[in-house]
Amino acid sequence: MTTVVVPFAGTEGKTRLDTSRSTRRELSLAMLADVLAATAVLGRTLVVTADADGAALAGAAGAETVADPSGGQGVAVAAALELAADEQVLVVNADLPCVVPVDLRALLAAIPSHGLALVEALDGTTNALGLSAPEVFAPLYGPGSASRFRALPVETVAVVVPNLAEDVDTLEDLERLQLRCGPRTQAALAALSAGTAK
Repeated sequence: MTTVVVPFAGTEGKTRLDTSRSTRRELSLAMLADVLAATAVLGRTLVVTADADGAALAGAAGAETVADPSGGQGVAVAAALELAADEQVLVVNADLPCVVPVDLRALLAAIPSHGLALVEALDGTTNALGLSAPEVFAPLYGPGSASRFRALPVETVAVVVPNLAEDVDTLEDLERLQLRCGPRTQAALAALSAGTAK
């Protein structure tokens, strides 16, 4: 069985979405819901969050919640990996609303026997990791993290999966990806557009 870890910072993790706090919240939760719909097909999902609405959504989606110890994404992922069995693990960011199960299976299939597979974002950060075992992980997130993951002393494979490479940081990102987004994100965007049109 595969374990999937999804760190979710909540509204505070999406401050570059140039809109109201309540709209950022709705969009963040919608994207998380679409990601969880994809991960649920693979197996056990652990959502790391301190966000009450995110935890409630995770529970409704059949995922387990892990308390975010604070300290950034690397610390959050490490907390969840302590609960993972000694097996392959995927780490998938919560702002990938286009992801579908086949994308995750492609990442899973690319994991080397002792090492990691990674999907680099367009800005050089890391959107998703496939780990041969939890102990392969190192908390290297942040600007330029993909190059740091590639420099780890284990076999590393870069995987090109467009739906995992294209994350959402701004409203422009959402507008560009809108037709590829999952149904919950599309519904949130439609509600946003309807509100703007009034």
